[in-house]
Amino acid sequence: MPWSSGSVRRALDATLLILGLALAGPGSAQTAYITCQNGEVLSVIDIAQGVERARWPLPGKPAGVAVTGDALYTVSPDSKTVRRLDTETGAVLAETVLDGGPIGVAHDAARGRLYVSDWYNARLWVLDDQTLAHQTDLTTAAAPAGIALSDDGRHLATAERDADRVTVFDADTLDILAQPRVGTRPFGLRFAPDGRLFVGNVGSDDVTVLDPASGATLATVPVGARPYGVAFAQGRAFVTNQYADTVSVISLDDLILTATLDVGEYPEGIDATHDNTRIIVANWFSNTVSVIDATTLQVVNEIETGDGPRAFGLFITEDDR
Repeated sequence: MPWSSGSVRRALDATLLILGLALAGPGSAQTAYITCQNGEVLSVIDIAQGVERARWPLPGKPAGVAVTGDALYTVSPDSKTVRRLDTETGAVLAETVLDGGPIGVAHDAARGRLYVSDWYNARLWVLDDQTLAHQTDLTTAAAPAGIALSDDGRHLATAERDADRVTVFDADTLDILAQPRVGTRPFGLRFAPDGRLFVGNVGSDDVTVLDPASGATLATVPVGARPYGVAFAQGRAFVTNQYADTVSVISLDDLILTATLDVGEYPEGIDATHDNTRIIVANWFSNTVSVIDATTLQVVNEIETGDGPRAFGLFITEDDR
């Protein structure tokens, strides 16, 4: 049956919208950069509009990501490649190949350093954040994974999965401050706004809360199966549970589990928008990100990504903080 003029106009409008989204660069606020390991791409998500604004090629099975201000870094473990990318175009500004098992990444903009964990050789590489030139190594225990820098810039921490331990460094001097034992197989970790360190233990299905300066354990909070990443907003910690397809919500006041939210399949990376209104969750098996209202604890959107979103690290721009 032939199309009416109205249906043709609607189809044309839809086509122009799709083309516009494909050609447009990422917005300056509320942008999430999602490493998609299976598809070897970086999905650029406009959170406010609820759309994928761009999809940039990113070879080497990317997993780790760090975004601070206008700096964007990715880690591709298969090709052992660390890249610094332009946040507007995805152009590669610098790259280096590391001889080991790079996975986690954190950026210290104040000191011009980039930290990358070496899964195979029990160390953190310290790189120049502009050129990615190697500066020094920091010794860790076996299989370091996640890396985090405290909001005040005082402490650097890494989760050492095969040692059931965390190492906390003085971020200025890079001296070791504490090496506390935690739960079984710690993987992701992050500092809360008040400075406490939250560590997700994928082997014991709990979160260890630490005083980073002393290494003292402040609490152990049971969560869902295989807790992976941690983010914070609205006085709460949000923890992705890989095997449960959920996010656990913990009150920062009393460290009590207050809610469990259903998200996509196999959630991994998690981050908060910088106005603290939304939590973004990368669902590896669903090829989506879930958007959670951090106040109401409702999932308000699901946005498609490339194949296999991991987003292991900080992946949302700071423009709106």
